[in-house]
Amino acid sequence: MDLRPPGPRALLRRPRRLLAAAAAVVVLGAAGTWTAVASDAPSPVHRTDKVMAVDGVRLDTSFFTAAGTGRRPAVLLAHGFGGSKDDMRAEAEDLARDGYAVLTWSARGFGRSTGKIGLNDPKGEVADVSQLIDWLAKQPQVQLDKPGDPRVGMAGGSYGGAISLLTAAYDDRVDAIAPSITYWNLADALFPDGVFKKLWAGIFFNTGGGCAKFEPALCAMYDRVAESGKPDAAAVKLLEERSPSAVGSRIKVPTLLFQGQTDSLFTLAQSDAAAKAVKANGAPVDVDWIAGGHDGGDLETSRVEGRVTSWFDRYLKGDKATATGPAFRITRTGGVDSTNGTAQLRGATADSYPGLESDRKDIALHGGTQRVANPAGASPPGVSALPGLGGAGGLAQLSSLGVGISLDFPGQYARFDSAPMTAAVQITGTPTATVHLTSTSDDAVLFGKVYDVGPDGTQQVLPAQLVAPVRVEGAKAGKDVTLTLPAIDHEVQKGHRLRLVLASTDLGYASPAAPATYTVSLKGPLSVPTAPQVDTAAAPLPAWVWWLPLAGAVAALALLLTGRRRTAGPAPAAELADVPLQITDLSKRYARSTDRYAVRELSFRVEQGQVLGLLGPNGAGKTTTLRMLMGLIKPDGGEVRIFGHAVRPGAPVLSRVGAFVEGAGFLPHLSGRENLELYWQATGRPPEDAHLDEALEIAGLGDALARAVRTYSQGMRQRLAIAQAMLGLPDLLILDEPTNGLDPPQIREMREVMIRYAAAGRTVIVSSHLLAEVEQSCTHLVVMDRGRLVQAGPVAEIIGSGDTLLVGTGTPVAEPLVEKVAALPGVATVTSTDDGLLVRLDPGGSAPQLVAELVRLDVPVASVGPHRRLEDAFLTLIGGSA
Repeated sequence: MDLRPPGPRALLRRPRRLLAAAAAVVVLGAAGTWTAVASDAPSPVHRTDKVMAVDGVRLDTSFFTAAGTGRRPAVLLAHGFGGSKDDMRAEAEDLARDGYAVLTWSARGFGRSTGKIGLNDPKGEVADVSQLIDWLAKQPQVQLDKPGDPRVGMAGGSYGGAISLLTAAYDDRVDAIAPSITYWNLADALFPDGVFKKLWAGIFFNTGGGCAKFEPALCAMYDRVAESGKPDAAAVKLLEERSPSAVGSRIKVPTLLFQGQTDSLFTLAQSDAAAKAVKANGAPVDVDWIAGGHDGGDLETSRVEGRVTSWFDRYLKGDKATATGPAFRITRTGGVDSTNGTAQLRGATADSYPGLESDRKDIALHGGTQRVANPAGASPPGVSALPGLGGAGGLAQLSSLGVGISLDFPGQYARFDSAPMTAAVQITGTPTATVHLTSTSDDAVLFGKVYDVGPDGTQQVLPAQLVAPVRVEGAKAGKDVTLTLPAIDHEVQKGHRLRLVLASTDLGYASPAAPATYTVSLKGPLSVPTAPQVDTAAAPLPAWVWWLPLAGAVAALALLLTGRRRTAGPAPAAELADVPLQITDLSKRYARSTDRYAVRELSFRVEQGQVLGLLGPNGAGKTTTLRMLMGLIKPDGGEVRIFGHAVRPGAPVLSRVGAFVEGAGFLPHLSGRENLELYWQATGRPPEDAHLDEALEIAGLGDALARAVRTYSQGMRQRLAIAQAMLGLPDLLILDEPTNGLDPPQIREMREVMIRYAAAGRTVIVSSHLLAEVEQSCTHLVVMDRGRLVQAGPVAEIIGSGDTLLVGTGTPVAEPLVEKVAALPGVATVTSTDDGLLVRLDPGGSAPQLVAELVRLDVPVASVGPHRRLEDAFLTLIGGSA
């Protein structure tokens, strides 16, 4: 089958069904009948699993539709490198509920699909997708534009984003695409300016299962380049043939491009090239720079998914009234909220995409001619990003928050500084600079980077941890070299300096192994793009809008991951699809400790409709447990599953979780309703999904919603914060100390709020130190002490598990009868009360045995029950350690 790009005339004659002559898709097996997936939506989502034979390989697929009749547009969701179709399940279910027929599949060599990995080979993976479109065209649920031509869109992240672009080029039945954090030219991504990006390339091949899992030509290419440390022309050609850039002139469908700002693998320059090419073809293009990327940070999953849905509503359903967002948007980090350590993010937008070179400003640099050593073996190397590990420490996010973490070795770099900025400068795009380079070797490699240096000169921050490599051949004779530095969005504050650094080594790249000396001097100013047309929101959104605290910028993308910020994590557990929370053997050690645990081997389960109280003394591990539950920190052992999905930072299932953490902030000059509307807008989800009125009715704020928040009492602020957590009516609501600072009437109202919310079948988890309130509002309890589970179960069961019983008789019992009761087997002591007996049992005693003996003695028993409060039970369980 020849899938080489046809010429321009052939392209005009190309039939709608490019691969109609290919071998038909054969369904080899289906996983039973359609299966209903639990949902609060009016119509359930159904899924069927099929293994399809496609051109000699088997593709494992899942097809999702909502119940009902009628045809609907289809969406193909592609997973990221190292993942499988299971990574896309939650997003597929959401799109199905929104009225789409959704097909997911595991690409060749991943999941349960067979075949060799071809890195989106047009004759392999891309051809597979076209045959999947053939299959969609035969499904009765799928809308057709004409026979054999379904209305279909594609979305995916990283590897899945690239195949979305490629399929749109090779199969003109694709009607709209939304690729995320992906590449336009894979050769340029892995061999930028002829320099081998060795760590990321190694991650590619190791994540794929080793070289033998790839097509032989790719395996041979990698071995050859890894050994030489320098890409050859054949390697570049092989990767370019698998890149969207090779067929960019064919992509003529509405395209929504998301790209990560913290991404040393696929930089902003990749989406810039894609946007320009697709726009030149006459298609609508929107560009969105998100906060995270392959090096970590916040991937803004909910906002991204909401915008993708709107894009497909507009261009697949034909809903012209749907707002798809601005033509260009950036998420900017505005520092850290001192109350809770979360990064403050805000959006900046423009009516058109400015590109990477808009409105340049020249900044003079100073520094004479400098010598730079390239050490033998290029060791020790400098450090910028740490591919595959950057997310683990949130390195890119730390740099955006003013924490310098890069390392340049003395003698191995040249530096050129500006004067202090007389006013703040916003850099949006690619800075450039021209230098003169002479080398003792003919082949020289330098790594250019621009630092933001603080007023005292000691603190320097490398924005997004990005560097730009440049290979200079024929350097012995001396050359002027124009450096195109990494594309960034970064504000340099007044009083700060800019520093251009040219280093000879970098950990992520291959440098020449032979020792050499480079001589570097400036040939002009540093030119920075400013993009003044990009308007930032007037004030940063409150920290409570955003779910990734600085401390929780964890390993989101240690592998090549999807646009949903997914790695190849555990598959959803179908048997837990209706279970709000299942915690199994959860453990978390204290920092820098191998044997001290904040939480140790914790296991419990929470069912729908429960109000569960999480209790324990200070240091019991409650807060650590909640943070792991919400995906804010990573456990050292065990797992958390919410509705069957394993929780990890940014997991899509967390969209079904609402949380209230003490200290939520509101804009005081806005009304309660306006604050909630602003919060929901920041999530990027459709307004109708907020269920604002239902949440407000449960919270019971009444007319106060129209008043400015600055007029609210503490109790009203607490209820507003809980209403905020209830927006979207999440299936699982987590409340951490919701009654702090409230007076008794306000506490009673808060109790009623929790009970009302759970009454609809949803689940509430509340951590509180007010045991009397927990006893009255919770149906179930989990008691922890020293990181371990002490007891879990219904409140009545835990309270009733004590050793003291109150026997009600209505009148005092005569002393001789009291003595007979005291002499019964299993009874330790008996105390007479005004209306009965207080009986403490021996360890071997039991309530049924006692009642039988009391009846035999003719004691007028009216009632028997536990004689202790939750406080008594709690202190007994934890041994008084509170």
